[in-house]
Amino acid sequence: MVDRRNALAMFLGFAAAPDLVRAESEPLKIAFVDTGNTGRSLMAEVLTRDLITRRGLHVAVISRGLDVDPFDEKPEPNAAILMTDRGFDVTAHRARALVPADVTHADLLLTMTAKHLTTVVAAYPQSVARTFTLAQYAAGTTADIPDAWGKPMADYRAVLKQLDLYLPLALAKATASAR
Repeated sequence: MVDRRNALAMFLGFAAAPDLVRAESEPLKIAFVDTGNTGRSLMAEVLTRDLITRRGLHVAVISRGLDVDPFDEKPEPNAAILMTDRGFDVTAHRARALVPADVTHADLLLTMTAKHLTTVVAAYPQSVARTFTLAQYAAGTTADIPDAWGKPMADYRAVLKQLDLYLPLALAKATASAR
């Protein structure tokens, strides 16, 4: 898939990204993207930050949304509960929209769904070679991580289960590619 993406990027006149290449002193930069940046991408950022700390990796992560509601920018209550259960305080988080600078500086953009991926690439075609769904990048699958917003806790737990599966795989792959 990366070869096809690089070919498309070069066809569109953008530099290909065969590996995650950056200056030695720069951390690998990963952006997680979903709809509102109050649930899935927030949890992905928090969990990945913990993995980075525990593994002593030189990686920076952010999370962003494609349709951030300025009247609903706090973490979703069920997402906050699940993060609290794991020892993470997300109460200070406020949703942030994906902006051009985020895309420019990210080495890797990981979206929660194929629709998010399509939206990011349509808005930022220069990112095509480094934008994937999380499941696609981590495991080569087409599984979306569904939006649990407004749904019962069981739906949030299902999202968390997917994140627990894909995040360590994605982080391992990204850091191996960056070496």
